[in-house]
Amino acid sequence: MIEHFLSENSRHALVLRPRRAMTKPQFIALFSLIAVMTWAVALIGYVVGNVFAPLFALLDCLFVAVVLRRVWFKSSCFETIELDAEHCTVSRSGRDELVFDAHPYWVRMQLEKAREAPRIVLASKGKSCEVGAFLAPDERLDLAEQLKTLLARAANRV
Repeated sequence: MIEHFLSENSRHALVLRPRRAMTKPQFIALFSLIAVMTWAVALIGYVVGNVFAPLFALLDCLFVAVVLRRVWFKSSCFETIELDAEHCTVSRSGRDELVFDAHPYWVRMQLEKAREAPRIVLASKGKSCEVGAFLAPDERLDLAEQLKTLLARAANRV
């Protein structure tokens, strides 16, 4: 998902976020359903003589909970690309420092074709940074068009 913001000092900001398939209550409901079904099968197994079934159910529920929690936190990451006449910066969630910082006149946006999906790389003076890696292929193409337009406008190439 690409969100476009324009501040009062004509600084453009593109906030890139991965699309979430479910909300937090839906994740909780999914885990609850999986846990209930797992424990139902484990209890049936215990009744018919499998004394290890509850232990395996507990391990299974812990594993599923950890994996779903990791998926949830991975889907909350974002990237911010900010452009004005003096700077083109890229920052990522979870990091205080900038990943990329250059003058927009010297920034080149490269759209590299790959088998799965195109890659968008911003490069300047030997530094490069891939942006939008978690976006869907069609969203990456939209991002490439927006970046191309914004970079040209920021560098007065229009």
